Formats: sequence, C-alpha cells, structure tokens
Amino acid sequence: MSPIKVGVNGAKGRMGIISIAAVKNAEDMELAFGLDAGDDLGGGIDAFKPQVVVDFTTPSAVFANTMAIIDHGVRPVIGTTGLTEKELGAVRRRLEEKKIGGIVAPNFSLGALLMMKMASIGAEHFDSCEIIEQHHARKVDAPSGTARLTAKIISEGRPKGELSSGSAASRGGVHEGIRIHSIRLPGRMAHQEVIFGGEGETLTIRHDSISRESFVPGIVQAIRRVLEIEGLEVGLKV
Repeated sequence: MSPIKVGVNGAKGRMGIISIAAVKNAEDMELAFGLDAGDDLGGGIDAFKPQVVVDFTTPSAVFANTMAIIDHGVRPVIGTTGLTEKELGAVRRRLEEKKIGGIVAPNFSLGALLMMKMASIGAEHFDSCEIIEQHHARKVDAPSGTARLTAKIISEGRPKGELSSGSAASRGGVHEGIRIHSIRLPGRMAHQEVIFGGEGETLTIRHDSISRESFVPGIVQAIRRVLEIEGLEVGLKV
C-alpha cells in the first residue's frame, strides 16, 4: 500500500514539530509538507496533494484553515483549540457536502482520553463536579479545549448540575454548567483534575502530560482514523 501523504500546518510550533516527527517515524506515512504562518495553505495542498492535513496553529486562524482544507477535498485533523459550536456546525456541514471525514481533537494523549471517559462514568453518580486545569504560561486559550470537552461530556452524562457557593470573582468560569479553574504558569505543561463531590466523599480523576511525546500515538491514530470515517468526529475514541 502507498503511504498516507500528510501535510502539517503550524510546522514551526511545538506541536507542529512533534507532528512532523510522528509522521516521519510512522512506516505507513509520508510527509507532504510543513507550512507555517504566512505560507499559502491552499497552494501547498494543490502543489503536494496530501490526503490529510494536521493543523496546530492558533485559535484565530483555525476555522479558516479547517474550511480551506475541506474545500480542497482533503481530510483535516485539527488539534488547534478555539472552534466555536457554530463553527463546528459549519465544519460538519461542509464535510458532509464533500463526503469526507474530519477530526477535531483538543487532546491526543491516551491518558487524557481515558480521563474524560472515566469522568463520563463519574457524571452518572455525582451531581457536583469541578475541573482544575493547568498549562504553561504561553497557552493562549483558557479554559483549555480539553477542559471544555470534559465539561460537555460531564454535563451530558448527568441529570442535573450544582454550582458551589462563593465569590464569583474567585470561583472560576462556568462552562456547560461546570466550574473550570484555569491556571497558567511557567513550569507547567498540561494537567487536569476532575473532582466529583458527594456526601462524605470526593472522587478525583487526574491526568498529567509530562512531555509532548505523549501526544504522538494519538496524532498517528487520528491520521489513520480520519481516512476511515465520513463526517465530523470531535475527540478521539478509546
């Protein structure tokens, strides 16, 4: 079989560098291009004809990039956070029109995926829950895409929500009925705690990404997976 031709957009960023290495080290993949800010994404697609484009750029650019990838008939794997529900709807419709698949995943770590799956189980048994997420100081979005997706999963899995009392100024933001506390500090990378509270007990589910190499298996899995599906998948499946 011919190798999967993969383009990487955001190639000079930390995750772009990791993605390029992941593609080069995968026996069934071939790097079609690595582009970055200021490069012509559509022109690169036309010139090198990838089957999949992985995007790790910025929240302000991700929607236009995603639509450009799809409009060229190429399957997107989007690791950039920042797509709104309205934009996800537009992406979903465009993928359906083109009859191709696309994946939007705020986190490619196996441990993070399992953390969210475990949180969905906890949501069936606890009404009260809060999320604490910590990232490096240069992360531009807060809360993180992983925290937002976790809150959505928890909200969908329980019959009602309960917000703890206290000063709104010090209690974090509310997303999908769940309070999320975002910490941005040097020395951090990617960490999240999901804390459930019940009468006389708490349940804490914690995940820590120690290095960006933890994302490599998920990136490779997503590239292979996106060739098998039609329509939009949000989050990787475990």
